[in-house]
Amino acid sequence: MKIEVLIADDHAIIRDGLKKILGDTDDMVVAGEATNGTQALEKVRERNWDLVVLDLSMPGRSGIELIKLIKSEKPKCPILIFSMHPEEQYAVRALRAGASGYLSKEGDSDLILPALRKVAAGGVYFSAKVAELLVSEAAPHAEALPHKRLSDREFQIFDRIVRGKSMTDIANELSLSIKTVSTHKSHIMTKMAMSTQVDLVRYAIAHHLLAD
Repeated sequence: MKIEVLIADDHAIIRDGLKKILGDTDDMVVAGEATNGTQALEKVRERNWDLVVLDLSMPGRSGIELIKLIKSEKPKCPILIFSMHPEEQYAVRALRAGASGYLSKEGDSDLILPALRKVAAGGVYFSAKVAELLVSEAAPHAEALPHKRLSDREFQIFDRIVRGKSMTDIANELSLSIKTVSTHKSHIMTKMAMSTQVDLVRYAIAHHLLAD
C-alpha cells in the first residue's frame, strides 16, 4: 500500500513539483489536491489521509487556524507544513497547533522525501534551528520577545500589517470584520508596547520577520 498524500497549496507549480517528486517513488502517491483552506478541510473530512502537506498561506482559512481545525476533526491526521514563511516566524506555532513537521520551501530539496516519510510514519520532523527555538522557549525564566506574546490570530494579523496589507485586505483574507481586525491591531500595539504601524514594521525588520 502506498502512502496517500493530500497536498494543499494554492500554487500549481508547488503541487506539480511535489507530484513529480512523489511520482518517482515506489511508496508514495499524491491522491488529492486542494488550492485553498476550505477545499483542504473538505478533503480532510472525506477520508483518513496518510499525510497532509499543508501550505500556511492560502486563500480562505489557512495557517495556524487551519491546522487546529484539521486536528480537531481528525486528531490522528499527520500534517507536514511546507511553507515559504521563515521557520523563526511560524514553525513553533505550527508544531504547537498540532503539525508534526515544518519544512521550508527554501530548503534543500533532498530533505522533502525524508520529511514526508518521517511524518507519515508517525514521527516528527523539524530542523536544528527549530529545535533550538523550542528549547529556548521552554527554558525557565526565558524572556519572550514582544511578538511571541501575541496569540496565533494576533500574529497572523501582525504579519499582514507589517507586509503593508490594509485593514480591508486583512479582513477579506481572514474572513473577519474590519472592526475585529482593528480590535486585534489595538491589542497587538498594546502587547508589543508600540505606538505606530511604522514601529511594528521596524520591529519586524530588526527581528528578520519579513524574510520570505
